[in-house]
Amino acid sequence: MNIKLFSLSVSLVTTSALLVSCTLPPGYTLPDVTIESDWNNHGASIAQGDNAQVNITWWRQFNDPTLNSLVEEAYSENLGLRVAALRILESRALLGLVKGGLLPQSQAASGQLLHSGRGGSGPDQFINSASIGFDAAWELDFWGKFRGSVYTSEANLLADLADYDDILVSLTAEVATTYVNIRTLEERIRLSQKNVKLQENSQRLVELQLEAGTVTELDLLQAETLLSTTRAQIPSMRSSLIKFYNALAVLLGKTPRHIRGTLAGGMGIPQPPKNVMVGVPSELLRRRPDIRRAEMIALAQGSQIGVARADLYPSFTLIGGLGASTNDAGSGSLDDLFDADNLTYTFGPTFRWNILNYGRIKNNVRVQDARFEQTITVYENTVLNAAREVEDGMTGFAQSREEAEFLRQGVESSQKSSELSMIQYEEGLADYQRVLDSIRSVTGKADQYAAIQGTIATNLIAMYKALGGGWEHRNRNENVPPEMIRRMKERTDWGNYLDVYDSPIAAPPMSPVEK
Repeated sequence: MNIKLFSLSVSLVTTSALLVSCTLPPGYTLPDVTIESDWNNHGASIAQGDNAQVNITWWRQFNDPTLNSLVEEAYSENLGLRVAALRILESRALLGLVKGGLLPQSQAASGQLLHSGRGGSGPDQFINSASIGFDAAWELDFWGKFRGSVYTSEANLLADLADYDDILVSLTAEVATTYVNIRTLEERIRLSQKNVKLQENSQRLVELQLEAGTVTELDLLQAETLLSTTRAQIPSMRSSLIKFYNALAVLLGKTPRHIRGTLAGGMGIPQPPKNVMVGVPSELLRRRPDIRRAEMIALAQGSQIGVARADLYPSFTLIGGLGASTNDAGSGSLDDLFDADNLTYTFGPTFRWNILNYGRIKNNVRVQDARFEQTITVYENTVLNAAREVEDGMTGFAQSREEAEFLRQGVESSQKSSELSMIQYEEGLADYQRVLDSIRSVTGKADQYAAIQGTIATNLIAMYKALGGGWEHRNRNENVPPEMIRRMKERTDWGNYLDVYDSPIAAPPMSPVEK
């Protein structure tokens, strides 16, 4: 397990509190968003309370080995997740870059060797000159401009970590939902094909009745119409099935042919457990990665107010230079470049104060302040929307289960009705219209029951996604393949960023500049 990153992610709330204390200027605080202490009551099958912990590997509750393997494959092969992993590496490098601003910002060695001349004649017509030097400038961070930039980069790094977790949550839910949709369509197609065979048998019976002269041609036409209608539903469902195959292939970074082979011989529509656990609303603030990300973005923007305000005050810089210069005029040699008489140095403080800025600096502070309030509002909205999504998922799950029970009863009664109507038709006690009605009923009810089974599963998936479950499971460094790491090392000197761990998702020891 990548302990370093896991500890960093699960302690974001504590880190956020520390960042608040050191990045936000006086008078600026993140709001306390009020959410309910308990969820609405959605039935005995949904356990709530402080002791009801969400299963972090919730997809395993479906007891479907194929689904489990698809989720694992998506974790290591999904290209969107891979981009998020590389973005974390980029943020770490940017943090090191910004931290360099705390050290002397300008450090440059220079040198030149010049050959010059002028028209005319004489011994000094041509002159060679040489010089070498080193200059440094260090703007002192009196007003926190550079420290504020570091805090911003740290918060941005934490935001990218949370964004990675958020993508992981969405990816898990999307893989599971797509898989359920595939199994649901497969079941609906199977039922339609079964109904086609039943209706073909019914049509043959009508044909025999027509040959015997006991029914009219109208009965045969009605039977053919029903059969054609049922057959027409299958191509549309097959088209949707292929689209879901293609969607799952993209999620896994594979080809559709690979997906079809993986899904061959499935177990039917995944069945959720009888009881699920959701915890309490306050856990959302600790679990939902998008909430953590919104909080980090707000903290990053809050520190930018102080960075912008620092431009209102004078900046103080220590400058220093050491150099040597000489020429060969009158001596014929440059060998005395490093003689004491040719050495020069400068050292001292300077200051710069943008006094006549025509309100530009103050307006920039106002811009950053307005942006900060925007990020706070986004944070509040993210929390409220998260609670809404959980309630929607719980409601959908509970109500779809109740609907499924009524549909199951309807399927049973419609099957009995269909059997009785067929017997009565054969005995001449009922017309064919009653048979048609009963066949339509059993066909429709069976299809609805299969569809609701998939809806139950997708509603449960939506609920777990809303709860933010799934990111805690990431404990490997498989998102960036070794071949990509090898290319990056060959192309660029990454120092120890890529040496300690196989993936930039991990947090290798900081470079001296980062420290």
